[in-house]
Amino acid sequence: MTSAEGEAREEVGREQHLGPVTRRRGQVQRTTTDQRLLDTQPGPVEWVHQDPWRVMRIQSEFVEGFGTLAELGPAISVFGSARTPVGSEEYENGVRIGRALAEAGFAVITGGGPGTMEAANKGAYEANGISVGLGIELPFEQGMNNYVDIGVNFRYFFVRKTMFVKYARGFVVLPGGLGTLDELFEALTLVQTRKVTRFPIVLFGTSYWKGLVDWVENTLIGTGKAAQHDLDLFHLTDDVDEAVSLVSKETGQA
Repeated sequence: MTSAEGEAREEVGREQHLGPVTRRRGQVQRTTTDQRLLDTQPGPVEWVHQDPWRVMRIQSEFVEGFGTLAELGPAISVFGSARTPVGSEEYENGVRIGRALAEAGFAVITGGGPGTMEAANKGAYEANGISVGLGIELPFEQGMNNYVDIGVNFRYFFVRKTMFVKYARGFVVLPGGLGTLDELFEALTLVQTRKVTRFPIVLFGTSYWKGLVDWVENTLIGTGKAAQHDLDLFHLTDDVDEAVSLVSKETGQA
């Protein structure tokens, strides 16, 4: 196969979701909406003319998210890596957590992608619970997994993150990468600063999270950058039933 043939085959398979818009092949944009919003390269005149109009698109995403999720009922957001292999122990833990949350009466909200997100959606789906996916426009398209009952695609990360917090009563966080850490620390900050109340955060997987917890205790707290009681902002467990019990008890769902 020549390089030109390889590029043509790759282009045929490319697909991009921009909110309600789908682009394929040569119509796939090379930059994301978030990138264009935050990019400082355009000149000041272009910025003045474009950004005020972006507010309308941002507003429409909030309206779409609020309208879709307003009647969701009690829900828990589950986070974890998109790279978790199907059939791995971490994946199966995600399935078990999604199933247990659904059986406890919670809808399950994830980022809608593959890996741990798919696992939690699958567990909720198999338990006949409500399975929600909040997707995001990325330069590498993931797409919504097949176990999502209600899916909303967002252009802007900050709109999507608002939905994760607003419509969830707590977080269960499985092993993940930078995106998972971003979501985790935003939630911890919101609880610490009392922007949200009665919001349990459960870290699932003690061997994975212990290094982070030790760093918080020994470095952040040890150097006076955080308080000792900040360790009470989250729970650490390896037990699915305990994870569900913690979020149920603290949200009054038990």
